[in-house]
Amino acid sequence: MTSRTHDALPRQAWTPPSGKPPPSARMMRATWRNLPAKRHEAGWEPGLVVPAADGSPLRTDHYFPRAEGDFPTLVVRSPYGRGVPWSPMYGMLFAEQGFHVVLQSCRGTGGSGGRFDLWRNEADDGRATVAWLRKQSWFNGLLGTVGPSYLGYVQWALALDPPPELKAMVVQVGLHDPYALFHTDGALRLENALAVGVGMTYQHRGIGPFVRATLRLQRRLRAITTAQPLRGAYVSALGGEVPWLDDVMTHPEANDPYWLGASPGEAAERMSVPTGLITGWHDALADQTFEQYDRLRRAGCETALLVGPWTHTSALQQGWPEVFADSLAWLRAHLCADPSGLRPTGVRVHVGGAGEWRDLDDWPPTPAATSWFPAPGGYLTQQAPTDNTPLTSIRYDPADPTPSIGGPLLSRTAGPRDNSILEAREDVLTFTGPPLAEPVDVLGPVFARLSISTDTGYADVFTRLCDVDAQGRSINVCDGLAQLRTVEEAPSTVTVPMSSTAHRFAAGHRIRWQISGGAHPRYARNPGTGESSVDATDFTPVRITLHADAELMLPGSTQAAQPFEGEQPDA
Repeated sequence: MTSRTHDALPRQAWTPPSGKPPPSARMMRATWRNLPAKRHEAGWEPGLVVPAADGSPLRTDHYFPRAEGDFPTLVVRSPYGRGVPWSPMYGMLFAEQGFHVVLQSCRGTGGSGGRFDLWRNEADDGRATVAWLRKQSWFNGLLGTVGPSYLGYVQWALALDPPPELKAMVVQVGLHDPYALFHTDGALRLENALAVGVGMTYQHRGIGPFVRATLRLQRRLRAITTAQPLRGAYVSALGGEVPWLDDVMTHPEANDPYWLGASPGEAAERMSVPTGLITGWHDALADQTFEQYDRLRRAGCETALLVGPWTHTSALQQGWPEVFADSLAWLRAHLCADPSGLRPTGVRVHVGGAGEWRDLDDWPPTPAATSWFPAPGGYLTQQAPTDNTPLTSIRYDPADPTPSIGGPLLSRTAGPRDNSILEAREDVLTFTGPPLAEPVDVLGPVFARLSISTDTGYADVFTRLCDVDAQGRSINVCDGLAQLRTVEEAPSTVTVPMSSTAHRFAAGHRIRWQISGGAHPRYARNPGTGESSVDATDFTPVRITLHADAELMLPGSTQAAQPFEGEQPDA
Protein backbone atom coordinates (compact mmCIF):
# COMPACT_ATOMS: atom_id res chain seq x y z
CA MET A 1 0.00 0.00 0.00
CA THR A 2 1.80 3.13 -1.19
CA SER A 3 -0.80 5.76 -0.28
CA ARG A 4 -0.29 7.72 2.90
CA THR A 5 -2.58 6.86 5.76
CA HIS A 6 -4.92 9.39 7.28
CA ASP A 7 -2.70 9.75 10.37
CA ALA A 8 0.01 11.27 8.16
CA LEU A 9 -2.24 14.15 7.11
CA PRO A 10 -3.03 17.29 9.11
CA ARG A 11 -6.61 17.44 10.34
CA GLN A 12 -8.67 20.61 10.14
CA ALA A 13 -11.92 21.58 11.79
CA TRP A 14 -15.01 20.55 9.85
CA THR A 15 -18.26 22.44 9.86
CA PRO A 16 -21.19 20.12 9.07
CA PRO A 17 -23.43 21.28 6.19
CA SER A 18 -26.98 22.19 7.06
CA GLY A 19 -28.71 19.79 4.67
CA LYS A 20 -31.21 17.20 5.87
CA PRO A 21 -31.64 13.77 4.27
CA PRO A 22 -33.98 13.82 1.24
CA PRO A 23 -37.75 13.67 1.97
CA SER A 24 -38.04 10.22 0.36
CA ALA A 25 -35.50 8.84 2.85
CA ARG A 26 -37.23 10.47 5.81
CA MET A 27 -40.62 9.13 4.71
CA MET A 28 -39.30 5.56 4.40
CA ARG A 29 -37.50 5.92 7.72
CA ALA A 30 -40.81 6.69 9.39
CA THR A 31 -42.31 3.36 8.28
CA TRP A 32 -39.78 1.13 10.09
CA ARG A 33 -40.46 -0.43 13.46
CA ASN A 34 -38.38 -2.39 15.97
CA LEU A 35 -35.11 -0.65 15.10
CA PRO A 36 -32.57 0.55 17.69
CA ALA A 37 -33.30 4.04 18.97
CA LYS A 38 -31.42 6.70 17.03
CA ARG A 39 -28.63 8.55 18.80
CA HIS A 40 -28.31 11.60 16.55
CA GLU A 41 -30.10 13.53 13.88
CA ALA A 42 -28.72 12.79 10.42
CA GLY A 43 -27.29 15.33 8.00
CA TRP A 44 -26.78 15.08 4.26
CA GLU A 45 -24.16 16.40 1.88
CA PRO A 46 -25.20 15.25 -1.63
CA GLY A 47 -23.50 15.36 -4.99
CA LEU A 48 -19.84 15.07 -3.99
CA VAL A 49 -17.44 13.99 -6.72
CA VAL A 50 -14.78 11.38 -5.97
CA PRO A 51 -12.24 10.59 -8.71
CA ALA A 52 -12.24 6.93 -9.76
CA ALA A 53 -9.03 5.08 -10.48
CA ASP A 54 -9.23 6.23 -14.12
CA GLY A 55 -10.30 9.76 -13.17
CA SER A 56 -14.01 9.25 -13.88
CA PRO A 57 -16.25 11.20 -11.47
CA LEU A 58 -17.96 8.94 -8.93
CA ARG A 59 -21.12 10.60 -7.62
CA THR A 60 -21.18 10.36 -3.85
CA ASP A 61 -23.50 11.38 -1.02
CA HIS A 62 -22.20 11.96 2.49
CA TYR A 63 -24.46 11.27 5.48
CA PHE A 64 -23.29 12.21 8.95
CA PRO A 65 -24.43 12.61 12.56
CA ARG A 66 -25.34 16.19 13.35
CA ALA A 67 -23.23 16.28 16.51
CA GLU A 68 -19.78 17.29 17.64
CA GLY A 69 -17.03 14.71 17.93
CA ASP A 70 -15.11 12.12 15.95
CA PHE A 71 -17.10 9.38 14.26
CA PRO A 72 -15.95 6.39 12.18
CA THR A 73 -16.80 6.15 8.49
CA LEU A 74 -18.68 3.53 6.49
CA VAL A 75 -18.16 3.17 2.74
CA VAL A 76 -21.18 1.87 0.81
CA ARG A 77 -20.54 1.53 -2.94
CA SER A 78 -23.53 0.57 -5.09
CA PRO A 79 -24.45 0.07 -8.76
CA TYR A 80 -28.14 0.47 -7.85
CA GLY A 81 -28.27 4.22 -7.29
CA ARG A 82 -28.18 6.35 -4.14
CA GLY A 83 -31.91 6.93 -3.63
CA VAL A 84 -34.57 4.81 -1.94
CA PRO A 85 -34.04 2.31 -0.38
CA TRP A 86 -30.28 2.80 -0.06
CA SER A 87 -30.40 6.37 1.23
CA PRO A 88 -32.54 5.59 4.30
CA MET A 89 -31.26 2.04 4.94
CA TYR A 90 -27.56 2.79 4.82
CA GLY A 91 -27.11 6.56 4.71
CA MET A 92 -29.70 7.84 7.16
CA LEU A 93 -29.97 4.94 9.64
CA PHE A 94 -26.24 4.49 10.18
CA ALA A 95 -25.66 8.26 10.40
CA GLU A 96 -28.28 8.36 13.16
CA GLN A 97 -26.23 5.74 15.02
CA GLY A 98 -22.99 7.74 14.91
CA PHE A 99 -21.27 7.00 11.58
CA HIS A 100 -20.19 9.05 8.62
CA VAL A 101 -21.58 7.21 5.58
CA VAL A 102 -20.13 7.58 2.10
CA LEU A 103 -22.84 6.31 -0.28
CA GLN A 104 -21.35 6.13 -3.76
CA SER A 105 -22.56 5.07 -7.21
CA CYS A 106 -20.20 2.65 -8.94
CA ARG A 107 -18.52 3.67 -12.16
CA GLY A 108 -21.03 4.06 -15.00
CA THR A 109 -24.12 3.98 -12.76
CA GLY A 110 -26.28 6.50 -10.89
CA GLY A 111 -24.68 9.55 -12.50
CA SER A 112 -21.08 8.40 -12.06
CA GLY A 113 -18.84 8.73 -15.09
CA GLY A 114 -17.13 5.98 -17.04
CA ARG A 115 -18.54 2.65 -18.16
CA PHE A 116 -19.96 0.01 -15.86
CA ASP A 117 -18.10 -3.26 -16.42
CA LEU A 118 -19.38 -6.00 -14.14
CA TRP A 119 -16.79 -6.57 -11.36
CA ARG A 120 -13.69 -5.34 -13.24
CA ASN A 121 -13.27 -1.85 -11.70
CA GLU A 122 -14.39 -2.30 -8.11
CA ALA A 123 -11.03 -3.00 -6.45
CA ASP A 124 -9.32 0.01 -8.06
CA ASP A 125 -12.26 2.36 -7.48
CA GLY A 126 -12.61 1.25 -3.87
CA ARG A 127 -8.97 2.10 -3.21
CA ALA A 128 -9.40 5.44 -4.98
CA THR A 129 -12.34 6.23 -2.70
CA VAL A 130 -10.27 5.50 0.42
CA ALA A 131 -7.52 7.76 -0.94
CA TRP A 132 -10.13 10.54 -1.25
CA LEU A 133 -11.35 9.85 2.27
CA ARG A 134 -7.89 10.45 3.70
CA LYS A 135 -8.13 14.06 2.52
CA GLN A 136 -11.42 14.74 4.31
CA SER A 137 -11.14 16.65 7.57
CA TRP A 138 -14.01 14.67 9.13
CA PHE A 139 -12.37 11.26 8.47
CA ASN A 140 -10.85 9.99 11.71
CA GLY A 141 -8.98 7.03 10.22
CA LEU A 142 -11.46 4.32 11.28
CA LEU A 143 -13.18 2.70 8.30
CA GLY A 144 -15.84 0.02 7.87
CA THR A 145 -17.85 -1.31 4.96
CA VAL A 146 -21.40 -2.65 4.83
CA GLY A 147 -23.97 -3.66 2.24
CA PRO A 148 -25.87 -6.45 0.46
CA SER A 149 -25.56 -8.35 -2.82
CA TYR A 150 -23.21 -6.51 -5.24
CA LEU A 151 -22.53 -4.10 -2.38
CA GLY A 152 -20.93 -7.12 -0.74
CA TYR A 153 -18.86 -7.81 -3.85
CA VAL A 154 -17.25 -4.36 -3.71
CA GLN A 155 -16.28 -5.05 -0.09
CA TRP A 156 -14.45 -8.25 -1.04
CA ALA A 157 -12.79 -6.38 -3.90
CA LEU A 158 -11.44 -3.77 -1.48
CA ALA A 159 -10.31 -6.55 0.87
CA LEU A 160 -7.98 -7.99 -1.79
CA ASP A 161 -5.55 -5.26 -0.73
CA PRO A 162 -7.19 -3.86 2.41
CA PRO A 163 -6.23 -0.33 3.38
CA PRO A 164 -4.82 -0.02 6.91
CA GLU A 165 -7.86 2.02 7.96
CA LEU A 166 -10.28 -0.86 7.24
CA LYS A 167 -11.26 -2.29 10.63
CA ALA A 168 -14.59 -4.05 9.98
CA MET A 169 -16.81 -5.44 7.22
CA VAL A 170 -20.43 -6.59 7.17
CA VAL A 171 -21.42 -8.55 4.07
CA GLN A 172 -25.20 -9.01 3.88
CA VAL A 173 -26.66 -11.61 1.46
CA GLY A 174 -23.44 -10.90 -0.37
CA LEU A 175 -21.74 -11.87 -3.61
CA HIS A 176 -18.10 -12.76 -4.16
CA ASP A 177 -18.22 -15.25 -7.03
CA PRO A 178 -20.02 -13.98 -10.16
CA TYR A 179 -19.65 -17.33 -11.90
CA ALA A 180 -21.61 -19.10 -9.15
CA LEU A 181 -24.32 -16.45 -9.38
CA PHE A 182 -24.90 -17.22 -13.05
CA HIS A 183 -24.05 -20.93 -13.32
CA THR A 184 -24.22 -24.18 -11.35
CA ASP A 185 -21.98 -26.98 -12.57
CA GLY A 186 -22.18 -25.54 -16.10
CA ALA A 187 -25.98 -25.07 -16.03
CA LEU A 188 -27.18 -21.49 -16.58
CA ARG A 189 -29.10 -20.05 -13.64
CA LEU A 190 -31.43 -18.39 -16.11
CA GLU A 191 -33.92 -16.68 -13.83
CA ASN A 192 -31.14 -15.16 -11.74
CA ALA A 193 -29.33 -13.93 -14.85
CA LEU A 194 -32.45 -12.13 -16.07
CA ALA A 195 -33.13 -10.62 -12.64
CA VAL A 196 -29.55 -9.33 -12.39
CA GLY A 197 -29.84 -7.93 -15.90
CA VAL A 198 -32.91 -5.90 -14.95
CA GLY A 199 -31.42 -4.77 -11.65
CA MET A 200 -28.09 -3.64 -13.08
CA THR A 201 -29.72 -1.94 -16.06
CA TYR A 202 -32.58 -0.11 -14.37
CA GLN A 203 -32.34 0.09 -10.60
CA HIS A 204 -29.85 2.97 -10.54
CA ARG A 205 -32.25 4.97 -12.73
CA GLY A 206 -34.86 5.15 -9.98
CA ILE A 207 -37.79 3.20 -8.55
CA GLY A 208 -40.17 3.94 -11.44
CA PRO A 209 -38.01 2.66 -14.32
CA PHE A 210 -36.91 -0.33 -12.24
CA VAL A 211 -40.47 -1.37 -11.33
CA ARG A 212 -41.66 -1.01 -14.93
CA ALA A 213 -38.75 -3.10 -16.22
CA THR A 214 -39.38 -5.77 -13.55
CA LEU A 215 -43.06 -6.02 -14.49
CA ARG A 216 -42.16 -6.17 -18.17
CA LEU A 217 -39.79 -9.08 -17.49
CA GLN A 218 -42.50 -10.91 -15.52
CA ARG A 219 -44.98 -10.54 -18.37
CA ARG A 220 -42.51 -11.79 -20.96
CA LEU A 221 -40.69 -14.37 -18.83
CA ARG A 222 -42.21 -17.44 -20.45
CA ALA A 223 -41.57 -16.21 -23.99
CA ILE A 224 -37.99 -15.27 -23.13
CA THR A 225 -37.09 -18.47 -21.29
CA THR A 226 -38.58 -20.79 -23.94
CA ALA A 227 -37.10 -18.98 -26.95
CA GLN A 228 -35.14 -21.06 -29.46
CA PRO A 229 -32.35 -20.06 -29.31
CA LEU A 230 -32.21 -18.47 -25.89
CA ARG A 231 -29.40 -16.09 -26.85
CA GLY A 232 -30.64 -12.50 -27.14
CA ALA A 233 -34.23 -13.31 -26.15
CA TYR A 234 -34.01 -10.95 -23.15
CA VAL A 235 -33.74 -7.86 -25.38
CA SER A 236 -37.50 -7.29 -25.51
CA ALA A 237 -37.67 -7.03 -21.71
CA LEU A 238 -34.45 -5.10 -21.09
CA GLY A 239 -34.95 -2.63 -23.92
CA GLY A 240 -31.76 -3.50 -25.78
CA GLU A 241 -28.64 -5.60 -25.76
CA VAL A 242 -26.61 -5.81 -22.54
CA PRO A 243 -23.08 -6.93 -23.54
CA TRP A 244 -21.98 -8.11 -20.10
CA LEU A 245 -25.18 -10.20 -19.75
CA ASP A 246 -24.48 -11.89 -23.09
CA ASP A 247 -20.97 -12.60 -21.87
CA VAL A 248 -21.93 -14.20 -18.55
CA MET A 249 -24.68 -16.30 -20.15
CA THR A 250 -22.40 -17.69 -22.86
CA HIS A 251 -19.44 -18.73 -20.67
CA PRO A 252 -20.79 -21.71 -18.69
CA GLU A 253 -17.49 -23.27 -17.60
CA ALA A 254 -15.84 -22.10 -14.39
CA ASN A 255 -12.32 -22.54 -15.82
CA ASP A 256 -13.05 -20.36 -18.87
CA PRO A 257 -10.49 -17.51 -19.09
CA TYR A 258 -13.44 -15.11 -19.16
CA TRP A 259 -13.90 -15.64 -15.41
CA LEU A 260 -10.24 -15.12 -14.54
CA GLY A 261 -10.02 -12.52 -11.78
CA ALA A 262 -13.81 -12.26 -11.43
CA SER A 263 -13.93 -13.54 -7.86
CA PRO A 264 -12.15 -11.67 -5.06
CA GLY A 265 -13.19 -14.44 -2.67
CA GLU A 266 -9.59 -15.46 -2.09
CA ALA A 267 -9.26 -12.32 0.03
CA ALA A 268 -10.88 -14.27 2.87
CA GLU A 269 -8.03 -16.79 2.88
CA ARG A 270 -5.64 -14.17 4.31
CA MET A 271 -8.10 -11.81 5.98
CA SER A 272 -7.50 -10.17 9.33
CA VAL A 273 -10.35 -7.62 9.08
CA PRO A 274 -13.21 -8.69 11.41
CA THR A 275 -16.08 -9.68 9.12
CA GLY A 276 -19.75 -10.24 9.86
CA LEU A 277 -21.70 -12.39 7.41
CA ILE A 278 -25.50 -12.44 6.99
CA THR A 279 -27.65 -14.60 4.74
CA GLY A 280 -30.97 -16.44 4.57
CA TRP A 281 -31.74 -20.10 3.98
CA HIS A 282 -33.42 -19.24 0.67
CA ASP A 283 -30.94 -16.55 -0.38
CA ALA A 284 -29.63 -17.15 -3.91
CA LEU A 285 -26.14 -16.33 -2.54
CA ALA A 286 -26.31 -18.39 0.65
CA ASP A 287 -23.72 -20.92 -0.51
CA GLN A 288 -21.26 -18.09 -1.18
CA THR A 289 -21.76 -16.86 2.38
CA PHE A 290 -21.08 -20.31 3.84
CA GLU A 291 -17.99 -20.62 1.68
CA GLN A 292 -16.66 -17.30 2.94
CA TYR A 293 -17.41 -18.19 6.54
CA ASP A 294 -15.38 -21.38 6.15
CA ARG A 295 -12.49 -19.49 4.54
CA LEU A 296 -12.44 -16.83 7.23
CA ARG A 297 -12.50 -19.40 10.03
CA ARG A 298 -9.63 -21.35 8.47
CA ALA A 299 -7.67 -18.10 8.13
CA GLY A 300 -8.17 -17.38 11.85
CA CYS A 301 -10.09 -14.19 11.10
CA GLU A 302 -12.64 -12.95 13.61
CA THR A 303 -16.02 -13.59 12.03
CA ALA A 304 -19.70 -14.02 12.81
CA LEU A 305 -22.58 -15.61 10.91
CA LEU A 306 -26.31 -14.84 11.01
CA VAL A 307 -28.70 -17.00 8.94
CA GLY A 308 -32.40 -16.15 8.98
CA PRO A 309 -35.60 -17.52 7.41
CA TRP A 310 -35.12 -15.17 4.47
CA THR A 311 -34.76 -14.95 0.72
CA HIS A 312 -32.32 -12.59 -0.96
CA THR A 313 -34.84 -9.74 -0.89
CA SER A 314 -36.81 -10.49 2.28
CA ALA A 315 -33.62 -10.25 4.36
CA LEU A 316 -33.73 -6.51 3.59
CA GLN A 317 -37.49 -6.27 4.07
CA GLN A 318 -39.14 -8.46 6.72
CA GLY A 319 -35.72 -9.36 8.12
CA TRP A 320 -34.36 -5.80 8.20
CA PRO A 321 -34.77 -5.22 11.98
CA GLU A 322 -32.59 -8.30 12.72
CA VAL A 323 -30.16 -7.59 9.87
CA PHE A 324 -29.70 -3.94 10.81
CA ALA A 325 -29.31 -4.61 14.54
CA ASP A 326 -26.77 -7.38 13.93
CA SER A 327 -24.79 -5.25 11.46
CA LEU A 328 -24.82 -2.26 13.78
CA ALA A 329 -23.59 -4.31 16.72
CA TRP A 330 -20.66 -5.68 14.71
CA LEU A 331 -19.63 -2.25 13.41
CA ARG A 332 -19.93 -0.66 16.84
CA ALA A 333 -17.82 -3.37 18.40
CA HIS A 334 -14.96 -2.97 15.93
CA LEU A 335 -15.12 0.74 15.08
CA CYS A 336 -16.38 2.24 18.35
CA ALA A 337 -14.91 -0.21 20.93
CA ASP A 338 -18.46 -1.02 22.11
CA PRO A 339 -19.05 -4.80 22.14
CA SER A 340 -22.22 -4.57 24.26
CA GLY A 341 -24.53 -5.52 21.37
CA LEU A 342 -22.65 -8.59 20.16
CA ARG A 343 -24.31 -12.01 20.29
CA PRO A 344 -23.09 -14.51 22.92
CA THR A 345 -21.79 -16.87 20.19
CA GLY A 346 -20.33 -16.41 16.74
CA VAL A 347 -23.19 -18.12 14.91
CA ARG A 348 -26.93 -17.62 15.09
CA VAL A 349 -29.29 -19.55 12.83
CA HIS A 350 -33.05 -19.70 12.48
CA VAL A 351 -34.34 -23.28 12.62
CA GLY A 352 -37.10 -23.76 10.06
CA GLY A 353 -40.01 -25.91 11.14
CA ALA A 354 -39.30 -25.02 14.77
CA GLY A 355 -39.61 -21.26 14.33
CA GLU A 356 -36.77 -20.56 16.74
CA TRP A 357 -33.32 -18.99 16.75
CA ARG A 358 -30.35 -21.06 17.89
CA ASP A 359 -26.93 -19.80 18.99
CA LEU A 360 -24.00 -22.01 17.97
CA ASP A 361 -20.26 -21.87 18.45
CA ASP A 362 -19.51 -22.74 14.82
CA TRP A 363 -21.02 -23.76 11.49
CA PRO A 364 -21.71 -26.48 10.63
CA PRO A 365 -22.21 -27.64 14.22
CA THR A 366 -21.35 -31.30 13.57
CA PRO A 367 -19.87 -33.32 10.70
CA ALA A 368 -22.05 -36.33 11.51
CA ALA A 369 -24.72 -37.27 8.96
CA THR A 370 -27.47 -39.84 8.56
CA SER A 371 -28.06 -41.59 5.24
CA TRP A 372 -31.45 -42.24 3.69
CA PHE A 373 -32.03 -44.44 0.66
CA PRO A 374 -34.74 -44.67 -2.01
CA ALA A 375 -36.69 -47.91 -2.15
CA PRO A 376 -39.24 -49.44 -4.54
CA GLY A 377 -42.72 -48.01 -4.23
CA GLY A 378 -41.56 -44.48 -3.50
CA TYR A 379 -40.31 -45.19 0.01
CA LEU A 380 -37.39 -43.48 1.73
CA THR A 381 -35.64 -45.74 4.24
CA GLN A 382 -32.46 -45.98 6.28
CA GLN A 383 -31.78 -49.49 5.01
CA ALA A 384 -28.94 -49.44 2.48
CA PRO A 385 -29.55 -51.22 -0.85
CA THR A 386 -27.80 -54.50 -1.58
CA ASP A 387 -27.27 -53.90 -5.31
CA ASN A 388 -27.28 -51.17 -7.96
CA THR A 389 -30.09 -52.35 -10.18
CA PRO A 390 -32.37 -49.83 -11.95
CA LEU A 391 -34.96 -48.57 -9.48
CA THR A 392 -37.23 -46.31 -11.55
CA SER A 393 -37.06 -43.80 -14.38
CA ILE A 394 -38.59 -40.60 -15.73
CA ARG A 395 -38.75 -38.99 -19.16
CA TYR A 396 -37.52 -35.38 -19.22
CA ASP A 397 -38.83 -33.43 -22.20
CA PRO A 398 -37.17 -30.03 -22.76
CA ALA A 399 -40.21 -29.04 -24.85
CA ASP A 400 -42.26 -29.37 -21.64
CA PRO A 401 -39.59 -28.80 -18.98
CA THR A 402 -40.12 -29.65 -15.34
CA PRO A 403 -41.04 -26.31 -13.74
CA SER A 404 -39.29 -24.70 -10.80
CA ILE A 405 -41.16 -23.81 -7.62
CA GLY A 406 -39.65 -21.59 -4.92
CA GLY A 407 -36.12 -22.09 -3.62
CA PRO A 408 -33.12 -19.75 -3.57
CA LEU A 409 -33.91 -17.15 -6.22
CA LEU A 410 -33.47 -13.39 -6.58
CA SER A 411 -37.15 -12.91 -7.47
CA ARG A 412 -40.32 -12.58 -5.42
CA THR A 413 -41.15 -16.25 -6.13
CA ALA A 414 -38.25 -17.42 -3.95
CA GLY A 415 -38.57 -19.32 -0.69
CA PRO A 416 -40.52 -22.27 0.69
CA ARG A 417 -43.53 -23.33 -1.38
CA ASP A 418 -45.96 -26.22 -1.53
CA ASN A 419 -44.50 -28.70 -4.04
CA SER A 420 -47.56 -30.96 -4.20
CA ILE A 421 -48.63 -29.97 -7.74
CA LEU A 422 -45.05 -30.24 -8.99
CA GLU A 423 -44.67 -33.70 -7.45
CA ALA A 424 -47.81 -34.95 -9.21
CA ARG A 425 -46.03 -34.64 -12.57
CA GLU A 426 -44.84 -37.81 -14.26
CA ASP A 427 -41.35 -36.35 -14.70
CA VAL A 428 -40.77 -35.95 -10.94
CA LEU A 429 -39.70 -38.79 -8.62
CA THR A 430 -40.45 -38.68 -4.92
CA PHE A 431 -39.29 -40.95 -2.11
CA THR A 432 -41.02 -40.40 1.23
CA GLY A 433 -40.17 -41.64 4.70
CA PRO A 434 -42.66 -42.76 7.33
CA PRO A 435 -44.18 -40.38 9.90
CA LEU A 436 -41.56 -39.38 12.45
CA ALA A 437 -42.12 -40.52 16.02
CA GLU A 438 -39.97 -37.67 17.30
CA PRO A 439 -38.70 -34.41 15.83
CA VAL A 440 -35.60 -34.64 13.64
CA ASP A 441 -33.22 -31.68 13.40
CA VAL A 442 -31.09 -31.34 10.26
CA LEU A 443 -28.29 -28.78 10.62
CA GLY A 444 -25.53 -28.35 8.07
CA PRO A 445 -24.77 -29.07 4.39
CA VAL A 446 -27.01 -31.61 2.64
CA PHE A 447 -25.73 -33.87 -0.15
CA ALA A 448 -27.19 -36.41 -2.56
CA ARG A 449 -25.21 -39.19 -4.17
CA LEU A 450 -27.00 -40.47 -7.25
CA SER A 451 -26.40 -43.37 -9.59
CA ILE A 452 -27.95 -42.35 -12.92
CA SER A 453 -28.07 -43.64 -16.47
CA THR A 454 -29.59 -41.91 -19.50
CA ASP A 455 -30.46 -42.90 -23.05
CA THR A 456 -28.83 -39.85 -24.69
CA GLY A 457 -25.78 -39.24 -22.50
CA TYR A 458 -26.81 -35.65 -21.67
CA ALA A 459 -29.08 -34.56 -18.84
CA ASP A 460 -29.42 -32.51 -15.67
CA VAL A 461 -30.50 -33.89 -12.32
CA PHE A 462 -32.30 -31.68 -9.82
CA THR A 463 -32.66 -33.00 -6.28
CA ARG A 464 -34.59 -31.45 -3.38
CA LEU A 465 -35.27 -32.12 0.29
CA CYS A 466 -38.89 -31.52 1.35
CA ASP A 467 -40.85 -31.55 4.61
CA VAL A 468 -44.26 -33.22 4.27
CA ASP A 469 -46.74 -32.18 6.95
CA ALA A 470 -49.77 -34.06 8.31
CA GLN A 471 -51.99 -32.49 5.60
CA GLY A 472 -49.72 -33.76 2.82
CA ARG A 473 -48.17 -30.40 1.92
CA SER A 474 -44.63 -30.86 0.66
CA ILE A 475 -42.49 -27.81 1.47
CA ASN A 476 -39.02 -27.40 -0.03
CA VAL A 477 -36.15 -27.12 2.43
CA CYS A 478 -33.00 -27.11 0.24
CA ASP A 479 -31.92 -28.39 -3.17
CA GLY A 480 -29.21 -28.62 -5.83
CA LEU A 481 -28.55 -29.40 -9.47
CA ALA A 482 -25.78 -31.14 -11.41
CA GLN A 483 -25.15 -31.78 -15.09
CA LEU A 484 -24.65 -35.36 -16.29
CA ARG A 485 -22.38 -36.59 -19.04
CA THR A 486 -22.94 -40.34 -19.11
CA VAL A 487 -22.15 -43.30 -21.28
CA GLU A 488 -25.54 -44.20 -22.73
CA GLU A 489 -27.41 -46.77 -20.60
CA ALA A 490 -24.43 -47.20 -18.21
CA PRO A 491 -24.91 -45.82 -14.67
CA SER A 492 -22.77 -42.88 -13.61
CA THR A 493 -22.38 -41.68 -10.03
CA VAL A 494 -22.69 -37.96 -9.25
CA THR A 495 -22.64 -36.14 -5.92
CA VAL A 496 -24.95 -33.13 -5.81
CA PRO A 497 -24.44 -30.42 -3.14
CA MET A 498 -27.90 -29.37 -1.96
CA SER A 499 -26.85 -26.27 -0.01
CA SER A 500 -27.21 -26.08 3.78
CA THR A 501 -30.10 -25.88 6.18
CA ALA A 502 -31.18 -25.71 9.79
CA HIS A 503 -34.57 -27.36 9.81
CA ARG A 504 -36.72 -29.37 12.20
CA PHE A 505 -38.95 -32.11 10.82
CA ALA A 506 -41.69 -32.21 13.43
CA ALA A 507 -43.15 -35.38 14.92
CA GLY A 508 -45.75 -36.73 12.50
CA HIS A 509 -44.06 -35.09 9.50
CA ARG A 510 -42.23 -37.05 6.82
CA ILE A 511 -38.92 -36.55 5.03
CA ARG A 512 -39.21 -36.49 1.23
CA TRP A 513 -36.53 -36.71 -1.43
CA GLN A 514 -37.55 -35.22 -4.76
CA ILE A 515 -35.63 -35.92 -8.00
CA SER A 516 -36.24 -34.57 -11.51
CA GLY A 517 -34.45 -33.64 -14.73
CA GLY A 518 -34.53 -29.88 -14.23
CA ALA A 519 -36.19 -26.83 -12.70
CA HIS A 520 -37.21 -24.31 -15.36
CA PRO A 521 -36.85 -21.33 -15.67
CA ARG A 522 -34.66 -21.25 -12.59
CA TYR A 523 -32.18 -23.18 -14.73
CA ALA A 524 -32.06 -23.10 -18.51
CA ARG A 525 -33.46 -26.34 -19.90
CA ASN A 526 -30.98 -28.99 -20.94
CA PRO A 527 -31.52 -29.66 -24.68
CA GLY A 528 -30.49 -33.30 -24.28
CA THR A 529 -28.03 -33.08 -27.19
CA GLY A 530 -24.88 -31.71 -25.57
CA GLU A 531 -25.38 -28.36 -27.30
CA SER A 532 -25.18 -25.12 -25.34
CA SER A 533 -28.48 -24.27 -23.63
CA VAL A 534 -28.11 -20.69 -24.88
CA ASP A 535 -27.70 -21.62 -28.56
CA ALA A 536 -29.73 -24.83 -28.83
CA THR A 537 -32.55 -24.94 -31.38
CA ASP A 538 -33.09 -28.70 -31.34
CA PHE A 539 -34.30 -30.53 -28.24
CA THR A 540 -34.27 -34.24 -27.49
CA PRO A 541 -36.25 -35.89 -24.67
CA VAL A 542 -34.11 -38.00 -22.35
CA ARG A 543 -34.91 -41.06 -20.26
CA ILE A 544 -33.31 -40.69 -16.82
CA THR A 545 -32.99 -43.90 -14.82
CA LEU A 546 -32.25 -43.88 -11.10
CA HIS A 547 -30.38 -46.90 -9.80
CA ALA A 548 -30.81 -48.34 -6.32
CA ASP A 549 -27.37 -47.27 -5.11
CA ALA A 550 -28.43 -43.69 -4.28
CA GLU A 551 -28.10 -41.87 -0.99
CA LEU A 552 -29.44 -38.72 0.68
CA MET A 553 -27.08 -37.46 3.40
CA LEU A 554 -28.68 -35.34 6.14
CA PRO A 555 -26.31 -33.73 8.67
CA GLY A 556 -27.10 -33.97 12.35
CA SER A 557 -30.28 -36.00 11.85
CA THR A 558 -31.14 -39.07 13.88
CA GLN A 559 -33.39 -42.07 13.37
CA ALA A 560 -36.83 -41.27 14.72
CA ALA A 561 -39.35 -43.02 12.49
CA GLN A 562 -42.04 -45.60 12.97
CA PRO A 563 -41.89 -48.75 10.79
CA PHE A 564 -43.94 -48.58 7.59
CA GLU A 565 -46.53 -51.16 8.56
CA GLY A 566 -47.97 -51.00 5.06
CA GLU A 567 -48.51 -47.24 4.93
CA GLN A 568 -48.14 -45.75 1.46
CA PRO A 569 -45.65 -42.86 1.08
CA ASP A 570 -48.25 -40.53 -0.45
CA ALA A 571 -50.94 -41.21 2.13
